[in-house]
Amino acid sequence: MASSGRDLDVRTVGLGAQAVDYLAAWDLQREVHAQVVAGEAPDTVLLLEHPPTFTAGKRTDPHERPADPGGAPVLDVDRGGKITYHGPGQLVAYPIVRLPDHVLVVDFVRRMEEAMIATCAAFGVTTARVPGRSGVWLRADSPGSGTRPERKVGAIGIRVSRGVTMHGISLNCDVDLGWYDRFVPCGIADAGVTSLSQEAGRDVTVAEVLPVLTEHLRALLAWADYTPTPDYEPRPEPGRAPRIEILTPASSR
Repeated sequence: MASSGRDLDVRTVGLGAQAVDYLAAWDLQREVHAQVVAGEAPDTVLLLEHPPTFTAGKRTDPHERPADPGGAPVLDVDRGGKITYHGPGQLVAYPIVRLPDHVLVVDFVRRMEEAMIATCAAFGVTTARVPGRSGVWLRADSPGSGTRPERKVGAIGIRVSRGVTMHGISLNCDVDLGWYDRFVPCGIADAGVTSLSQEAGRDVTVAEVLPVLTEHLRALLAWADYTPTPDYEPRPEPGRAPRIEILTPASSR
């Protein structure tokens, strides 16, 4: 994939013992976003881990919040989507980039999903999009081969303001999946959550995944044409038709 010549500053902000508090990372996002909007900074991707944190997007319903958050904060945030979990063993990427005139918001979302799909493939894990549901998914086990349902390994929730993106994606590497038992992940009760470690049958760490995801983010944020991975069968969220909700500049005022 050819580069467009646009600069992209990819920063590893804090991993492992240096995991970044969610509110501190949110402040950093806003600071970088203002700089990119003003033309004072290049397009930027922040890569990090968070301590255990639940974040509730604009579409989160009260019953989807954790009754017992296990000591982790539950924060309301200004991105689209519903509630999700961030914590150790999950690689988070916040692309703060100006969308070119020819790139629609839905194309940006698909590019971010494609970066996660390609990263999963590098570790022998086959994933795709499920139209009607955001993120990156594995198929349910075939009859007779197991009992695991359709399950999500990568999540996405973004905001676009003044033509520049915020928030982003999270890919479960070796995250403690027990945290997902405390709430309804992304408001979808009829599916599961998994990790690369769970699916690959070995420990796949954030440090191992970091350079692979970085490579694919750089390629897809060069804005060249690419061939998207074919989708799985559509499966709208229960009671919801849209695949993903994007917070537009007008609604962010």
